[in-house]
Amino acid sequence: MAETKKREKWGSKLGIILAVAGSAVGLGNFLRFPVQAANNGGGAFMIPYFVALLLMGLPLMWIEWTLGRFGGGFGHGTAPGIFHSMWSKNRFIKYFGIVGIFGPIVILIYYTYIESWLLGYAFFSLTGALGKVAGTDGMQAFLRGYQGIESNSHFSGIGTAYFFFIITFILNITVIYKGLKGGIEKFCTKALPVLFLLGIIIAARVLTLGTPDLEKPEWNLLNGLGFLWNPDFGRLLDARVWLAAAGQIFFTLSVGIGVILTYASYLDKSDDVVLSGVASSATNEFAEVILGGSIIIPAAFVFFGPGEIMNIAKSGSFNLGFVTMPLIFEKLWLGQFFSFLWFALLFLAGITSSISLAQPAVSFLEDEFSVSKRDAVLLFGTITFILCQPAVFLLANGVVDELDFWGGTFCLVLFATIETVLFSWVFGIDKAWEEIHHGAAMKIPKIYKFIVKYVTPVFLIVILASWFYQDGISTILMKNVPAANKPYVLMTRFMLFGMIALLGVFVNVAWRNRNKGLPAEGVKP
Repeated sequence: MAETKKREKWGSKLGIILAVAGSAVGLGNFLRFPVQAANNGGGAFMIPYFVALLLMGLPLMWIEWTLGRFGGGFGHGTAPGIFHSMWSKNRFIKYFGIVGIFGPIVILIYYTYIESWLLGYAFFSLTGALGKVAGTDGMQAFLRGYQGIESNSHFSGIGTAYFFFIITFILNITVIYKGLKGGIEKFCTKALPVLFLLGIIIAARVLTLGTPDLEKPEWNLLNGLGFLWNPDFGRLLDARVWLAAAGQIFFTLSVGIGVILTYASYLDKSDDVVLSGVASSATNEFAEVILGGSIIIPAAFVFFGPGEIMNIAKSGSFNLGFVTMPLIFEKLWLGQFFSFLWFALLFLAGITSSISLAQPAVSFLEDEFSVSKRDAVLLFGTITFILCQPAVFLLANGVVDELDFWGGTFCLVLFATIETVLFSWVFGIDKAWEEIHHGAAMKIPKIYKFIVKYVTPVFLIVILASWFYQDGISTILMKNVPAANKPYVLMTRFMLFGMIALLGVFVNVAWRNRNKGLPAEGVKP
């Protein structure tokens, strides 16, 4: 049997908590959350949001932390091996774990490119180029030109965007290459405090806006905050509001992706996953609810008023972040400086998330094939760089939207459903409850034993069923895809299918080698 090697370990408990929080704190906290809240009843959205956090978000956090730590004890850092270690009698369960590697790769393919826009815009803010763009139409043209969607007076091609994409991609790979402790942990323990400091500075500036236009006294900060927080209770009867809130919890906590499983697999058996899950969730919620809820919507309200705010929210997260916010900063004293801080904040939030998305695939190569860190990162980097190209060059053809739906939405709910049923029903809730509390300094209220077994799975199944009922058939048949984009969407689906098939082959080969005692035997915990 091949000689095995020791798996990496986190340097500190704070390091793992900040790494998981960094994975969760991303663009969704500052862009997606305020849009979802504004579009779904403001304060009324927050009621199902916190219900979903308590009944689905926290249970999934504890489930994933526990699954990861349990699988790490058997030398597995990704879902195929972790699922197999929980139900070894079933020879097919490991293939269900492919979703926990596939999803992060798909998200990373387009997320890295979007992340690079933030670096570019931070540069344009610092140099003053962004401040010279006037009006909404001008700012939208600047964005389209930067993306390569059109050639205009701002940009003649995609060259500038591609330059910042290369820098961003290299930065991500460099952090991952340096390893768990020297790369990811070291970066997150420095980046997260800076990120929160930037968020507090920007939020403080917004909260001092008062009433910028004295001729419109109703356009004031308090009314802006009220627009987001005052509940429209009638919206609570709308099932779409509840689904939107549950969906936001998925996006914000980084659950259902597979990343937390991998991060938690590097824990020791005695490490506390209960407190760690609560701490990382609380850190993320501070970023989202306190900071994310105090910046965009209140600022847009005081400058554009209640009549325009819904149009701004409905225009989407990208338009809000890359068009509306730069226009707001133009109206502020030291606006160029705050614009730079804004995009620097978003870039840090993006990169702490993107480095986590790479770890499941890298860990899979290391654990199941005994590939060195260097070779695993280089192989992963080469493949993902190639896969990124359609997202970069075919943005206008619906490729990113297709990747985002399957990787960033559908796979999250599907994977969370699989792992919850496996954890609560196959592994067994009594054994699972004991595993969660191993080494725990605090006890989870017993009501959560019922919630984890019954409520959370039902919550997830309802979300899946609702999607199939409302949008499933039309999405699969591409009914809402423009005719010109259908060939590109089909190409994207073929690429995704090929990725799943290839991962299936990798899993099959790894277990065949494992059964023969070849190097895929893995590594010692």
